[in-house]
Amino acid sequence: MWYALLHVLHLLAAIAFIGVVFFQLVILAKVRTQVEPAALPDLDIALSARIRTVLHWVVVLLYGAGLGLAWQYRQALGAPFSSSFATLLTLKIALALAVFVSYGALALLLRSGRMTPALYRKLHWAVLAQMLAIVVLAKAMFYAHW
Repeated sequence: MWYALLHVLHLLAAIAFIGVVFFQLVILAKVRTQVEPAALPDLDIALSARIRTVLHWVVVLLYGAGLGLAWQYRQALGAPFSSSFATLLTLKIALALAVFVSYGALALLLRSGRMTPALYRKLHWAVLAQMLAIVVLAKAMFYAHW
């Protein structure tokens, strides 16, 4: 029962997290070109504040449920290359840590004032690619065998 609940919470949080990044990169980037330049600062402030608030809780839920799920597979993680499942799970966790580090770097760069629009886009595209790879690995864990 707990595993199923953790699994569903983890999936819903992953959908929300990926959805926010996708929205920022694909939808909002195009909308910014269609909005009056004078309105952009207000739009950015409002959206950034809301996204940060929502994402903090989504990330806590995502990584918390992920830790709970990983605990269920602690034996497989003890020998990460002993099976295809363990190898793919290890890669998935490594990518999840990379996403966490990428967002940490993004936050530090924003706070220090060293963030540029180009670097912001590159970091977000890198995070989206990492998250999509995690989704593929999550499915492959149960279907790919060698």
